[in-house]
Formats: sequence, structure tokens, C-alpha cells
Amino acid sequence: MKCLRRALLACVAALTFAAPAAAQAARNVIVFVADGLRYGSVTPERTPNMAKLKAVGVDFANSHSLYPTLTTVNASAIASGHYIGDTGDFGNVIYTGFPVMADHGSPVPFLEDDTILAEMNAHFGGNYVNEVSLLEAAHKAGYMTAAVGKLGPTRIQALTAPALGTGTVIIDDKTGHEGGVALPPGYAGAMKTAFIQSEAPPVNVPNFTQQMFLAKIASRVVLPKFRDSGKPFVMVFWSRDPDASQHGTQDSLGELTPGIDGPTAEEGVRDADTDLGILLKTLKDLGLDKTTDVFVTADHGFTTITKSSATSPAAHFTDDPYAPLRDLPSGFLAIDVASALNLPLYDPNASFAQVDYANAKAPSDGSGYVGMDPAHPEAIVVPNGGSGLIYLPQKNAPELARRLVAFLSAQDYVSGLFVNDHLGKFPGALPMSAAGLMGDARTPRPSIYVNFRSFHTNCPDPLMCTVEVADTSLKTGQGMHGSFSRAETRNFMAAIGPDFKAGFVDTAPISNADITPTIAHLLHIDLPAKGRLRGRVIGEAFKGGAPVRVDKQVIESAPGAGGLKTVLDEERVGSTRYFDAAGFPGRTVGLVTR
Repeated sequence: MKCLRRALLACVAALTFAAPAAAQAARNVIVFVADGLRYGSVTPERTPNMAKLKAVGVDFANSHSLYPTLTTVNASAIASGHYIGDTGDFGNVIYTGFPVMADHGSPVPFLEDDTILAEMNAHFGGNYVNEVSLLEAAHKAGYMTAAVGKLGPTRIQALTAPALGTGTVIIDDKTGHEGGVALPPGYAGAMKTAFIQSEAPPVNVPNFTQQMFLAKIASRVVLPKFRDSGKPFVMVFWSRDPDASQHGTQDSLGELTPGIDGPTAEEGVRDADTDLGILLKTLKDLGLDKTTDVFVTADHGFTTITKSSATSPAAHFTDDPYAPLRDLPSGFLAIDVASALNLPLYDPNASFAQVDYANAKAPSDGSGYVGMDPAHPEAIVVPNGGSGLIYLPQKNAPELARRLVAFLSAQDYVSGLFVNDHLGKFPGALPMSAAGLMGDARTPRPSIYVNFRSFHTNCPDPLMCTVEVADTSLKTGQGMHGSFSRAETRNFMAAIGPDFKAGFVDTAPISNADITPTIAHLLHIDLPAKGRLRGRVIGEAFKGGAPVRVDKQVIESAPGAGGLKTVLDEERVGSTRYFDAAGFPGRTVGLVTR
């Protein structure tokens, strides 16, 4: 690994920042997360509330999601202010090392579920992320706290809060349903008085009905109760749209355009903007706007799915020898790994039944155990949309990693590999530490991250028409994320309020891991840390804050087969690292090619 270029991007070297001008006044904070909102989706015509907020407040023009660009991954970063090597939230689906009873005994659960998260906590010392969240620290400091929104990432904001409604208020898809967190005393009655149904409605595409249910609770119940308490508050509101509508769009099934730029996804973008507008109006109506900082972010960007590959074994396995090359099935990475190692494949989500992949069968949920004995697998493959995680639990892991790096480098759907530092160095791959994936995590750490190829369809802004290969049950033309393209690392981020500059465009890099340190600083809340992979305080965005020095560098691996190198574009502010894009040159949108 070597640095090719280091350039100074700002002439002011000050890394300090001014204290907020009104730091002595009681402050409230709302963190609004628009799931899957791309920076380029925000325009005055499409999103008037967000466009106005970034124009009159702070526009974070160089924003970053953390890799892999997935929801629970970035939810853990937003909650704790730590990178993924510390939080251990290595994907939306991870290998846990134990059977998760809330997911029918699967060791590879999908984490966007309150009951599964509770079981994860129980297994990993009471808090699987192993770091204190902003809401937990604020609640301990005497603030009123609430997490409202999408199932899974909402609960991650307050993992250790009691499920009996006696701590942080938690309202999500399961509110009023079995498995949901109980409402605090008086909330059910207040919802009835405010003409709000007692049960959360199901997810739809677009997700307007559920979004309005959550926005009504936040604006008509939570914020008025917080105002009436006389205490300062911190609330996280997690909007499921536009993510749900971009995933679920069927405007161009089988085609790459308009993909996630069609009318269905556009409605999802407007849903999120509407919710933000409701909250901003409520703050003004309640007289809270002058004392409330509002920080808006997205957990990740988005792309359109393609399911094509000319090299994948999974695309060639068919029960019809005369059939044309088929689209990649869900679980193609597990099939390909099993084929490359010439080993059986088992389905951990179907009682470990053997998968007849040679006859075009696939794992039911994409994940697969590879080996002669599913009780002692050689490899565990866990797909996560635009990336795949491979765990190598046996002593022969270094040798298997060598074979898999060589095989995966030859696949046309792969763009870059990251290998666990403990396994050694591999030509063509970077160590996982290069992407902030080696820290003090409690959960089992992957052995290999496989980043999938991305390209664009030649629109004026390539980040708004990016396409990626994705290991998912969704189809070509629908939406996905998870890879290391700049279309996914560039999320929308903006802030407004009494502590932030007005009309300021911040060109310094910031990420989702910077949000909690910044807010904790503003509120004078102590935020203890166990791991060392932490975000920074975004002091340059404060009133009176000084510019920061930014360094850029390109990190590349030694050349592997065919001369392929995994390349990572990185920026730094002091010791804090920001990852723009990574992969094989020419196969990742936004990666600087040399």
C-alpha cells in the first residue's frame, strides 16, 4: 500500500474551531435522516424544504456515507460517531456466530428488526455496537430524547433504551404491533386526541401513508410533550423514503433508465421533504425554532440495479443447456464462491439444506455456507446489495483468501477487494483497515469485502445515473446501494439553527460519523468511547468557526492478476479519514483514474 499523491486543498491550516456563539443557551436538536437521499436529488422544485434549508443554513457539499453504503451500517455511525470497525455493524446482513432465534435460527440475520436487535444486544454484552449513542448520552444528561421512523435504524439510535417506554421514546413500524417498543404513559391517549391511529401502517411504495403517520406523531405528540416538559430535547427522525420507493420502483423493470429517476422514486424524495417541512413548521409553531439546531443527513446514496455478468459461474448454471446467459440470481456470490472452491453450498436460511447450484438453484435469501460440512463451513458468504461479505472461519483462511482474491479479481462484476488485515497482504486487494473496517468491534469481523462494479448511463451528472451490479432479490431497473461508488458515498447533508453559519457552503469533507461528535460538542454532553475510529467535530460550520486543512491521497494495492489494483480515493482533516470511492480503475463511478 502506498501513497501516490498528497495535495494541500486549503491554505488555512487551523484545525481548531470556535465555540458556538450562544453555547450558554439551552439547545434542542433534531437529526433528520432521509434514507437513501442523493445530494443531486435536492432541488428547489423537487424538495423545497431541503433546498431552502441548505441555502440559508450550511450546505455540506463534500458529504460522505461510510462503506459499505448500507442503512444499519451508517445508522450505527450516526448513533455513535464511530466508524464501522468499532461498531461491528458490518452490513445490513451479517454473520453473527450464533443462531438468531428471532430470525428462525439463522446465523445471518437481516438487522432491520427490533426483536433481532434485542437478541443481538443480549448476545454481545447488552449493546452489540459497543459504543454509547448520542440519544443515550443525552438522556443520561437530562435531555428529553426520541427516535422516530424506520424500523431497525431507529432502534439503533437507542439500543439500550428499555422496551417498556420508560426511557428514550421509540416509535417505528412496529409501534402498536407485537414486538414493538411500548409507548410512554400518556402517549397513546395523546395520539387518539390528535386523530392518529394506534398502529403503524405497513410500508408502501411510495411510502406516504406510513411517513405521515410518523410525522404526525412527531409533530402532534412528541414535540409538544417535549416543549411542555420545559427540558431541552434531542430527537432523531428517520424517514424510510426515498429508500423504500427507490428500491421498490417498477417504472423500468429490466431496463437501466429511468431506473431510480422515474416518477415512483421521485414521489419518495418528495415524501421525505414533506416530513421535514412538517417538523420545521412545528418547531416554529411551538416557538422552538430559535433554540433548535436541525441536522439533515442521508445514510447513503443510491444507484440503479443491473444483474448481468459474462464471467459469473452463477450466470452460466442452468437446467436448459440451450438457454441464453441468465441474469444473476440472488445469492450469485455464494454460488460463485462454492463453484470456485469446488465445494457444496448450503442455505443457512432453510435449515442448511444443500443448494443444487449446478442446476440453477440458489440460496433462499442469498447467503450461503460453503464446505463439505455445514457445521464447519470453509466460507460463509453474506450478500449486501452492492457489496458482499465473506467470512473464512477455519485455520486455512489465509490460503482460501488467496484463492478467492485470485478468483474474484477475474470476475467482471467485481471492482475492488478488501481483506482482513490479520490474514496478510494480497496483490490486488487492500487491507480492510484502509476503509476503517478494523477496530474494536464485538461482532465477528469479515475476512473479505467484495465491492461490485458500477458505471453510469451518460447523463449530465454521472452520480445521478449510476448503475451497479447488486446481489439482491430485486430486479434490473430497481434501486440498490452498498458499493464504493461516489454515487453512494455522496449523501445529502445540511444543517440550520442558532449554532450554525448562515448561507455557508462547507467544502471540507464530513461524514455520518461526524454528526454525533458535533452535536455532543454543541450540547456539552460527555460521550465516552471504547474504540478509536471516531468522527470529528465539524467546527468550521459553527458561527465563528475557522476553516480546516484538507489533504487528499490515493491509496492503491500492489498489482494482482492482470495488473488489477484496488484503489481508494481518500481525504483527511487531521487524523479523520473520508472515503470518496474505491475499486478497480474504470469499474467504479467517481474513482479517480490514473
